[in-house]
Amino acid sequence: MRFMMLMIPKGYEKAKPGTMPDAKMVAAMMKYNESLQKAGVLLTLDGLHPPSMGARVTFPGGKPKVTDGPFAETSETLGGYWMIQVRSKQEAVEWASRCPASENETIEVRQVQDFSDFPADVQKAAAGFNEMQK
Repeated sequence: MRFMMLMIPKGYEKAKPGTMPDAKMVAAMMKYNESLQKAGVLLTLDGLHPPSMGARVTFPGGKPKVTDGPFAETSETLGGYWMIQVRSKQEAVEWASRCPASENETIEVRQVQDFSDFPADVQKAAAGFNEMQK
């Protein structure tokens, strides 16, 4: 099973463009990342720039509308993610619990939908999806 562990740092929604993490925190996080890698569960990981450097595309009336960050109504935002492959939700939660996160950070653990999770009609509608992931 694949799980995405989503890092949600409080306050990051208001971070200025170019905001970078503390080097000591990065070093601690790298040790954690290495433990995921050595255990053979890490598929990919990335950190994200703050929302002030991003954009949102909404579709009022079915037409795209672009809003550049920062986003005033945001109360939580993603700071980064890990994609892991483990045997169960419990194992994913155990890995998230080992993260050297600070008290202002939350990790949300979400199972990734597998193509086989969908009923036949949805699989038919998504024909070619597996090839797109390669």
